[in-house]
Amino acid sequence: MTSSDAATRFLGEPYILDLFAGPGGLDVAARMLEVRSLGIEWDKDACETRYAAGLETWHADVSEVRRNRFHELPAGLNVLAGGPPCQTYSVAGNGAGRKALDKVEKLIHELVAGAGEKEIDEELEKLGGDARTALVLEPLRYAIKALDCENRGKRPFDVIVLEQVPAVKALWQVYKEALETGLPREDGTRVRYKVAEVKTLHTEAYGVPQTRRRTILIARLDKYPAPPLPAPTHHIFNPHNPEQGGPEDNRTALPVDGSAAPLEPWVAMGKVLTGRKGPFEIVSNYGSGGDPKKRGIRTHLQPSFTVTGKVSRNAVRRHPDGPPLDPDRLTIPEAGILQTFPPDYPWDGGDKSQQVGNAVPPLFGMHVLAAALSRPLPPEEKLRESWGRLDTKSARYAKLRTEGCKAPDGCGPNCPDPDGQSSPSGSPDSSRPRTGASAKRSAK
Repeated sequence: MTSSDAATRFLGEPYILDLFAGPGGLDVAARMLEVRSLGIEWDKDACETRYAAGLETWHADVSEVRRNRFHELPAGLNVLAGGPPCQTYSVAGNGAGRKALDKVEKLIHELVAGAGEKEIDEELEKLGGDARTALVLEPLRYAIKALDCENRGKRPFDVIVLEQVPAVKALWQVYKEALETGLPREDGTRVRYKVAEVKTLHTEAYGVPQTRRRTILIARLDKYPAPPLPAPTHHIFNPHNPEQGGPEDNRTALPVDGSAAPLEPWVAMGKVLTGRKGPFEIVSNYGSGGDPKKRGIRTHLQPSFTVTGKVSRNAVRRHPDGPPLDPDRLTIPEAGILQTFPPDYPWDGGDKSQQVGNAVPPLFGMHVLAAALSRPLPPEEKLRESWGRLDTKSARYAKLRTEGCKAPDGCGPNCPDPDGQSSPSGSPDSSRPRTGASAKRSAK
């Protein structure tokens, strides 16, 4: 595999601040690239998984950290990344964010014009509605806050990487304009960025064995080379012509979008779910056209449907030519594999389905970060190597929890209010909406 613009590294020691970090998809990708990362995550369940996986974590509210603890963040953080909560913007959500897009766009312009935090918070109070809608502003507010933070030496983030559902593409375009215009310092000067084309990418085009679309924004400080988008390595799956671009399609593939070689076939889920013996079918937990009776079906010879927070409801059926199946639902490790997490990734805490479904696929994250940071991609097989679970009695585990929760064995004074943080353990199908890995969060 190759990465666009990977020949010239312009950051000696990238250190990523991952907002709305979830259970660690982007952080796993960073580790594969040998890049350090610190994730901020509100949800206790996701933090339990992160600690078990050995990932640097602050169990905290992203908004609260910006308001009250920004100066405590490590000074070396130079890459800002994040996927703000998508539920209010996504097709599957209630659409509150889509209705508020114009209002949020207005607030982006006000931030770039130099509006203060209190002024923006007052505007957000007037906005009302679902508090998650406003969280799409947090990456921009972090980028601006960094410019006048004494603890950071008033140093801007060198690179900004954002991902969201396609419905937020219009806002990412406004972000692009804002970053290119320049973010305001208190002294009236501006810090400008070069921004790649805002584009919606298909994860299966990067070897992920599921169809999933994400809109990406990559920006670098103006003094650096313009950032590229990650070049696709695989074909896109066409549900209307399911053999096209697949392993059985013998037509020659032409390079596209700057890729240096013919594209590889998209990856079928049967290729990675090696524990499933014989052919099988997956029945979607969503109905086509909103009709629950018209649920889609994909075979083991195709990529899976998008892995969502309700992935444990995906029925696995015996193919007419296959043996009996056990179990008849996707397991959490299988769902993680379809997301390209290592097979033994230590999912922990409750509501594991939601954790898995809301995560960034690490393989996709590797491509995006490699392009953003001009890093070569490691062999894809690294994501299939054993990850392992950190010993809860180890010094490393105690250190992670102490740094993340200010307590070695539980939540501490800086953790969010435990009420409503997470569903009861073992309740994978909770319908409560979430952000990152959970949704209930401060509105301010």
